Amino acid sequence: MLVSCGSVKDIAYLQGNELLNKTAVTDTVSLKIQKDDLLDINVSCPDQELLRPFLRYSGDFVNGNATSQGYLVEADGTINFPLLGTIKVAGLTRRQLIDLIQDRLEKEGFIKNPVVTVRFQNFRISILGEVTHPGTFNISSERITLFEALSLAGDLTIHGRRNRVAVVRETDGVRTILYHDLRSRDIFQSPYYYLKQNDMVYVEPNRIKAEASAQNQFTNVGTWISLISFLASMSILIFK
Repeated sequence: MLVSCGSVKDIAYLQGNELLNKTAVTDTVSLKIQKDDLLDINVSCPDQELLRPFLRYSGDFVNGNATSQGYLVEADGTINFPLLGTIKVAGLTRRQLIDLIQDRLEKEGFIKNPVVTVRFQNFRISILGEVTHPGTFNISSERITLFEALSLAGDLTIHGRRNRVAVVRETDGVRTILYHDLRSRDIFQSPYYYLKQNDMVYVEPNRIKAEASAQNQFTNVGTWISLISFLASMSILIFK
């Protein structure tokens, strides 16, 4: 019974005795555009002729939409946009960039009442360690939680440490690592609970898996030593 209770406490998520627990949801999702992001920017208006300048960047021109093949954010945080030239986009949210492009296209007399949409084309995350299916995952939406990310990887294996799940994030040239305890409801308050583009999630192995790995390495070394000793003995007998 003691072993059973202990194992449940080690692997159960969001532990607590409350039947109903309410937590205010803090929306910290507003993704900021970063260098090396690939942006899909779509400009629409009723007059297709006004969209002709965008065709240099487009492989699609249907129903009044000029769709880009992707704008790569350069190391200086800029993109080169048709008609408007160089635009500083790093540090802006998707909504801020939409407003900026719409305002400039209209105020500078290029398009009246333009409709602009912006999406991240390379919003991906990597999940490594003790999960069922480690790998890199492309995210179709722009909002994903740590739990949702782990579900994409098939959840933690039985050997994954629920109290040592790391999220690695790079922002403005600084790499930070924050560890999470999936067993605690405090995880909802983490600033890394909502993941961002290019985040890496790493699940540490538990003690049993680590010891088994070390034992396997020791066994492998022992096997090679035995094989080398055997070959040495055979060579002595042959050439004696």
